[in-house]
Amino acid sequence: MKNPTIKIHKTELLSDNWYILNKVTFDYQKKDDSWITQKREVYDRGNGAAILLYNTQQKTVILTRQFRLPTYLNGNETGMMIEVCAGLLDQDNPEQCIIRETEEETGYRISKVQKVMETFMSPGAVTEILYLFVGEYNESMKVNDGGGVEHEEENIEVMEMTFDEAYSLIESGQIQDAKTIMLLQYAKIHNLV
Repeated sequence: MKNPTIKIHKTELLSDNWYILNKVTFDYQKKDDSWITQKREVYDRGNGAAILLYNTQQKTVILTRQFRLPTYLNGNETGMMIEVCAGLLDQDNPEQCIIRETEEETGYRISKVQKVMETFMSPGAVTEILYLFVGEYNESMKVNDGGGVEHEEENIEVMEMTFDEAYSLIESGQIQDAKTIMLLQYAKIHNLV
């Protein structure tokens, strides 16, 4: 998978406090065959998965709301974000991860999910690939209240609402999370709900 137009010269560890932040020095060959040297900071937090849970009979979806410090630091007055359920893969494959995260965050135990796409959410600085899923839920799948796991200090509010209400939150600006917007738009395009 080596690309002959890229030559990595040096990788310097800047931080490994929470995840890994490196400074990478590399040469890149341009279209005119000349070479340029660049330095970029690259944040590696691992890969993740996200899911839009939907109920076709009730025409509802499950979303979450939680505090996100980076958004607060960049102008989100409350720091609260409405999002689809998501989490880091850790040692799981994407499907196992999202099934686990769904139960931890939302309280629904699902067994069947459909992967709809893979995406780099911030490719200029973050290595993460996010695997996006959709999955059907119903009340019989609810096994607990969700809210996240205590040892991860999660404080997640579970929100069930109609698909139309959720979709309108994009236009009103109440949903600003890219993965959530993408999955709601996927559901709209494919008439899932």
